Parts: sequence; C-alpha cells; structure tokens
Amino acid sequence: MARQEILITNARLVNENRTVDCDVLIRDERIEKIAAKISTTDAARVIDAAGKYLIPGMIDDQVHFREPGLTNKGNLATESAAAVAGGITSFMDMPNVNPQTTTREALAAKYELAEGRCSANYGFYLGATNKNIEEIKALKVNEACGIKAFMGASTGDMLVDDPQVLDRLFEFAPVMVVTHCEHSPTIWENEAKAKAEFGEQVPMSEHPRIRSAQACLVSSSIATDLARRHDALLHVLHLTTAIEMGLFSNAHHNSKRITAEVCVHHLWFDESRYRDLDARIKCNPAIKTAKDREALIAAVNDGRIDIIATDHAPHLAGEKKRSYFKAPAGLPVVQHAIQVLFDLAAKGELTLETIVAKNSHAVADLFGVQERGYVREGYYADLVLVDAGKPYTVTSSNLLAKCHWSPFEGHTFSASIDTTIINGAVVFENGMLTGDIVGKRLQFDRSR
Repeated sequence: MARQEILITNARLVNENRTVDCDVLIRDERIEKIAAKISTTDAARVIDAAGKYLIPGMIDDQVHFREPGLTNKGNLATESAAAVAGGITSFMDMPNVNPQTTTREALAAKYELAEGRCSANYGFYLGATNKNIEEIKALKVNEACGIKAFMGASTGDMLVDDPQVLDRLFEFAPVMVVTHCEHSPTIWENEAKAKAEFGEQVPMSEHPRIRSAQACLVSSSIATDLARRHDALLHVLHLTTAIEMGLFSNAHHNSKRITAEVCVHHLWFDESRYRDLDARIKCNPAIKTAKDREALIAAVNDGRIDIIATDHAPHLAGEKKRSYFKAPAGLPVVQHAIQVLFDLAAKGELTLETIVAKNSHAVADLFGVQERGYVREGYYADLVLVDAGKPYTVTSSNLLAKCHWSPFEGHTFSASIDTTIINGAVVFENGMLTGDIVGKRLQFDRSR
C-alpha cells in the first residue's frame, strides 16, 4: 500500500525522557526527519498538532483478543480496532484461546489468521503447559514475543504447577518467560472459606481476599527464585500488591533480567469500587486496596515496575452479571488505557515522560521489538497525538470492543486521542477509524 507523506507540525513531542516542541516528517512507513521546523512544502499532507502531545504509540505486551475460538467475545479485528482508537499501535496476544497456542504449529496458524486483519501491529505468545517442554525448547527467537506461563489457576491445561516442569521451563526457555503469578492452593483455600461464610452468594468485594496478596506473593516469589537460579529472562505480569514490590529492583530496565508489569486498571481502581462496579472490575489478579494502588504508582515512578499494559480481556455483559463464582474475570481496557494514564498525570501521580517510557520504550527494549517504541528517524511511524485539553466522556455509543461495555462508562477523561498513525498511515482521527488495516507482524530479536 502506497503511503502519503505526512508532516506533523507544532507538536509537543514526549520521547526519551524529554518533552520538546518540534515537527516530524513521515515518508512511506517511517519517520524521515525530526526537527524544530520542517518546511510545509516537503509533504503532501500537513497535520497541525497545535501544541498537542505527540508520543510513540503504546506497545501493549498483554492482551486477550479471543481469537481463535472465543470470537463471541472479541476477535483480532474488533479488538485491534478498539486498540488503535486508544492509541495502542502494537499488541502481544495471549495463548489461552481455542485451540490453545501451545505448539509452534498453532503459533504459525495464529499469525496466518492475523495477516491483513489487524489494525495494529501484532505478536503472539507461545503458551507453556505441564507437557510441552519440547515445543518450548524448539522455539526460535522471532517466532513468539515470549513464553506465557500461568503459574496460577487457569483454563484448560494451561496451569503450570509441576515443579519439575517449571524448573525445565526456566532452564531451557530460549526467550523471555512471562508469568501470571497466583498460588492456586492458597486461592482454593480462600474460596472454601468464602463458601463456608457466604454460600454461593459470595460478595464481589471478597475477590481481593480470595485472590489474596499472599497468593500473589507466594507465586511471584517462586517465579523470581527460578529465574535467578537459571539466569533466565523473566517478566512478571499484572502485579497488584505492595508486598510483591520487594521482589524487584529499581535499576534501569536494560540492566535487569527480572522485570515487572502493572496494568492500567490496577493503577486506577481500588477495592472501594466493587460497591458500584461489581463484577465489571473482577479480574485476575484482583484489584486490591488503596494502599496497594499507591504502592504500584510509587513502583512505576521509582523503576521497580518497568512496563504498563492493559491485560484487555473482554467478556459478554451478560456474563458479568452472574454470581461471584460464575462471573468471568477480565476487563475491556485497550480503548482508554492512555487516557487513564493522562488522567493520572493530570493528578500529579505520574509524569508524561514516565508514561511513555513504560508504555513504549521499555516494552520495545525488553521484548526486542525491532524499530518501534521510540520516535526516532528511520523507525516505523507508529505515533499518537493526544489532546490534553479536550475532555472525553465514555459512553456506550463510542465503544469499539465487541463486548460493547466498559468499566469506565460515564467517566469523563481529561484528554482525548486525537490521531493514531501506524506504519505511516492515519488509522484513527476525528473520533473515527479511517478503515485502513495496516498492522504488521512484529519482529523480535531478544533471546536469553
């Protein structure tokens, strides 16, 4: 597809720990020039940013877009469209689909399924099980963004709880291992206590006590111990507790073998919101206390947490109305992730430079995403203009995820996504998708 030259003028560029006023020239798929001023005669189309923030597109290292097999909830096309409307230009999708992505053959089939259908750039994880260590050992570096290990209660046979298998996983994984860390026996014990007290009518507010801080700590401690023993690359996903922060270093992410992630909803909500949102904020690991939320914000700022992601996991609205043990866990988040973070910046809890570092730079570095994640000459033009002065109210009429609900409905964010550019093409502007489907397979070059 031919790309139009685009000149973005009068932008406030947030990139590599600096905010500067500049122009950016895009030719074909890539950024050709970044300068204080670039002549408007150089480009066929001019976008006057008029002081809006220009940031590298968010690279979301954790989504569940539900394809193949669970497409009543979402699919690669619908969820990637919601993502680009939220300023996410690349995503990495999880393997707990149907069939599960636990073989290299299934991984290749998933890439074939995605080709030509994703609005954003895409990469896929290979899933670990108690039985597929030979598939993991055979994995080549650029075949997957990482290996996902559910070290906590999961669906199907994707719970990896055999100590010998975990040991071999960390010994032989050719790429980064990413983990969901919750200790299943602790959870099961807490579930039994809740049933004894409440029967089947367990209040949703019990979720952070069932999926407790201790359950998280036990599992994340096992994972970090294994990574140290085998000098493996480990990335612990969606951390939720203050007590786990002691497991992680505040060194720069490029010098660490063990890194950490937090999700936007754990930075935004705390357990007080179960009263009004009920199962709409039921997710695993659970949203926990206000003190836990504050500790996560602090860990983002001091470097113990390296990446901010979404864990976008859509379920049908009707499913979310079920009782505690029947309502599924997961939230649709991609369309509003950057706006959540800009609101936190407006409150003084984060800086824009930190947001960009955690959303884009660190993800590109840690996963070895080639030529993306930064606004640099020669890099792919994956860019987002954010209007920090234009409020945006979430309503059912402006939701794009297939499940068509959001835990943010009714909230007015302080900022709006103005324009999203992917591979040099404008894919979202004026509150609408342009219809261009330009997502490409991400290329990875980081091995253990």
